[in-house]
Amino acid sequence: MARFMIKKPSPSSPLNRKTTVYTSFKGVDFSVDPSLVDKSRSPYAPNLISDIGGMPEKRLGWRIIAAIDKPINGMWRGELSCGEVFIVHGGTKLYSLKEEGGVYTAKKIKSGIADRPSSAFFMNNNDKMKLYILTGEEYLVYDGENVKRVKDESYVPVILIGRAPTGGGVTDESVNLLSKKRTEHFLGTDTDKVFYLSADEIDAVEKIEIMNEDGEMVEAVTGSYTVDPVEGSVTFKEPKKPVLTGVDNVYITYSKTVEGYAGRIENCTTFALFGYGGDNRVFVTGNPDFKAYDWVSDIYDPSYFPDLGYSIAGSDDTAVMGYLKLGQYLVIIKEDSTTNSTLLQRRATKDNEDNTVFIIEQGLTGLGAVSSKCFVSLIDEPLFLTRQGVMGIFSSNVLAERSFRNRSYFVNSRLIKEKNLEKACACEWNGLYILSVNGNAYVLDGRNKTYLKHQSNTSADYVFECYYWENVPARVFLEKSGELFFGTEDGRICKFNTDIYSSDKYNDDDKAVCCAWATKNDDDGVSFLYKNMVRKGCSVTLKPFTRSSAKIYISKDGDYESFVKKDYMDMFTFEDFSFERLSFNTNDSPQDIYIDTKVKRYKRLQIIIKNDALSEGFGIFQIAKTFTTGGYAKK
Repeated sequence: MARFMIKKPSPSSPLNRKTTVYTSFKGVDFSVDPSLVDKSRSPYAPNLISDIGGMPEKRLGWRIIAAIDKPINGMWRGELSCGEVFIVHGGTKLYSLKEEGGVYTAKKIKSGIADRPSSAFFMNNNDKMKLYILTGEEYLVYDGENVKRVKDESYVPVILIGRAPTGGGVTDESVNLLSKKRTEHFLGTDTDKVFYLSADEIDAVEKIEIMNEDGEMVEAVTGSYTVDPVEGSVTFKEPKKPVLTGVDNVYITYSKTVEGYAGRIENCTTFALFGYGGDNRVFVTGNPDFKAYDWVSDIYDPSYFPDLGYSIAGSDDTAVMGYLKLGQYLVIIKEDSTTNSTLLQRRATKDNEDNTVFIIEQGLTGLGAVSSKCFVSLIDEPLFLTRQGVMGIFSSNVLAERSFRNRSYFVNSRLIKEKNLEKACACEWNGLYILSVNGNAYVLDGRNKTYLKHQSNTSADYVFECYYWENVPARVFLEKSGELFFGTEDGRICKFNTDIYSSDKYNDDDKAVCCAWATKNDDDGVSFLYKNMVRKGCSVTLKPFTRSSAKIYISKDGDYESFVKKDYMDMFTFEDFSFERLSFNTNDSPQDIYIDTKVKRYKRLQIIIKNDALSEGFGIFQIAKTFTTGGYAKK
C-alpha cells in the first residue's frame, strides 16, 4: 500500500508568508508606547496634516513677509470706514501693514505704547468702524487715520436731569470710568443764581450751555459766571429762569478725576463681544488688581464703561482668563481652583423697565484655563487650554455636570509637558485648532473625530484626531478669510503659503519642511516569535505630487534607524517644470516604492518614511510589509 508524506512548508516558503498592511491613516498618537499605537496612527509624524480625504500629507510652509520691532504682541486685520487695515503691535509701536503685488511694507503709526501682549476688536461707533486695542496699560482706538487713547475721546454721560439749582434731580446715566467729564442738567428758577453740582472738589467746569429764548442751547458767555471748584458750584450774575415749562435750561459739564477709574479699563487685557440680541457690547477683564472683575460697555459704544457696569465672576481669589460663546450664553472661564467655580455662564435678559441686565450663574469647580490666548471655537465647539490639555465645552449649559471633555487625548502626554503653557496661543484655520508653544504646534482636526473604547460612546465622548508640527514659532496668530499669519518673539511677521501654487509652498522661509510617517513599533501580533521581512511584497504607496521623494528607514527592535532606499516620485507638469528633475511621468495616480530589503530575526519592526527635501510635497496612502515567522524569541 502506497504511503504519502506531507511536507511542512519552510519558513521562507510563500505558503508561510504573511502581510501587514498599514492604511486608512489618521493622526499621531503620543498617548501610549509606540508598540501599542493603532496601525492607523503614528507615534512619530512631524509636519503632516490630513488632506480632504483624511490621509496625511505635508503641511504648508510659511514665509517671512515683514520684520518690525520685537516681539510681535498682536495682529489684527479688518474693515474700517477707510477700508481694510492690517495692524500689528510690535514692541512699543503700532504698524500698518500694506500689501502690493505680494510685497508687504510696514509703516509706523504709533510709538510709545506698552510692550506686552495685546488684544483688539472692531466695532462700529457713531457710524464709524474703529479698532479698539487693549495693551494692559492703555486702551487705544484707531480710526484709520489716528491712534488715540480712548479716554481722550470717550463719551461724556449726562448723570443727572431735572436738577434744581440747590440739588436733587433724577439719575440718568452712570459716570464713565474712562472720562473725567460728566454733565448735569438743571431747571433754573427766577431767583437762584448759585447752581450746586453733585460733586465737590472738581477739577474744572468744562462747558456751560444756556437755553435761549428760541429754545436752543448755546454756550454761556465767559465772564457771566464764576466757579467754586472746592464747593462744586457755579454762580451766575443773573438767575436762569426757565424758557419752556418743565424743561431743563442749564447744562453744566465739568471734570472730576476719580483716582484709578480709567485704569480699571486700561489695565485690562482680554475682551468678549456679547449682548442682548447680538454682539453689541464689549466685556473686558484681565486687570491684575481686579482679578475676578469684568466690565461691560454701553451698547455699540466701547468708549463708555459705566462705573456701575461691573460684575464679580465667582470668587475674587481666582482670575478670569477668557470667554467663549455658547448659544445664548457667554461662558466665563477662570484659572484653576479646587474650591471655587472655574466655569460660569452669563446670559442677557430684560428687566421690568426694558433695561438689559446680565446674569451670572455659577458653574463647575476645578479645571480652569492656563492661557488667555487659546480660547477658540472649532466648528462651533468652544475650546480652551488647561494643564490637562485642550478642553471642549459640549453642553449648552455649563451648570450641568461634566459639561466639558478633553479633546486633545492623542497629544496630551507631550503637550502638558511643554514649558510656558501660559504663553501658548491658538487659532482656528480651515477646520483645524492650531496651538503653538515653544515653536511646536499641536493641531486638532475638527473634521475627524474618534470615539475611544474606554469612553461611554455618547455623542459627546469623542476626541479629535491630532497632528504635531515643528518649526512654527508663533507668539500670536491671525486668521482672516482662509489666510493664516503669525508673529514671532523676534519681530517677524510670517504667512502660511496659501497663495503659492508651486511646490515652493512646502518650504519654511526657503528651508525644507521636514516631515515623516512612522508605523507603530510592530510585533505583528506575535511578540514571542522572531520574524523575517522578505524582499518581495513590501512597498510604500505615496500620494502623487509634481515634486516628491521619499527616504525609507527601518528600525529593528528599537535600534537606530537604518537607511533603506530613496526614490523620486515626480510627475511631469509645466507648473513646476525643471530640467534638473525632468520626468516624463504624467500618471497622477498613487505612486509605489518597492522595498527590496530583507530584515532577519526581528521581534518588532518600525518603518519610517521621510521627506526632508526643498520644494517637495509628500503624502502617504499605504505601507505593506510581508514577513515570515521563525523560532521563539530570546532575550
